[in-house]
Amino acid sequence: MTFPITPIKLYRTPKSGHCHRVELMLALLGLPYETIDLDMANGAHKTGEFRKLSPFGKVPAIDDGGHTLSDSNAILVYLVQTYGPESQWMPRDARTAAEVQRWLTIAADNVFSGPCAARLVTVFGAPLDHATAVATAHDLFGIMEAHLGGRDWLAADHATIADVASYSYIAHAPEGGVDLAPYPRIRAWLSRVEALPGFVGMATSPIPELV
Repeated sequence: MTFPITPIKLYRTPKSGHCHRVELMLALLGLPYETIDLDMANGAHKTGEFRKLSPFGKVPAIDDGGHTLSDSNAILVYLVQTYGPESQWMPRDARTAAEVQRWLTIAADNVFSGPCAARLVTVFGAPLDHATAVATAHDLFGIMEAHLGGRDWLAADHATIADVASYSYIAHAPEGGVDLAPYPRIRAWLSRVEALPGFVGMATSPIPELV
């Protein structure tokens, strides 16, 4: 495995699951990195300077020795293909590669509109339909619970970037008012991710009391 000459700069906000999945990948790969927390409440992510790193003004973004990139899932792909072992995190055989891609899409769609959206409401006060987000999360978790029957990981017989991309918002779903108690296989999968060497957690928020 090669290593960057200088620490990779990760521009983030600490309670963002999108940012955490990148930090988790950096940590699992054992790469040196530096976190730079943006004052997003005051628009630091919308400045012209930051848009040079992230044209859409979104976090996370990285600067790897002058190579800049935004979009969390794209960054995961870049990190494992650059610093590997790619064969573990992004298997190349057609069936497994397709499964990895499918779960990256699920992370960007169902996870985003379900547990992520629910948490955006309770933690950040986002003007979204909380009940719809919670229902979407439970629909997703029902499918995941069945999918994890007889298997430990989402896309392969070992951890891949599919697991990294999906972990953060699902682990923190209770902060959005989504109960994980009915999903023992998902909770066991979360524990397996947390047991990976190098694992780092995400900043937590209080679990809301919803009526």
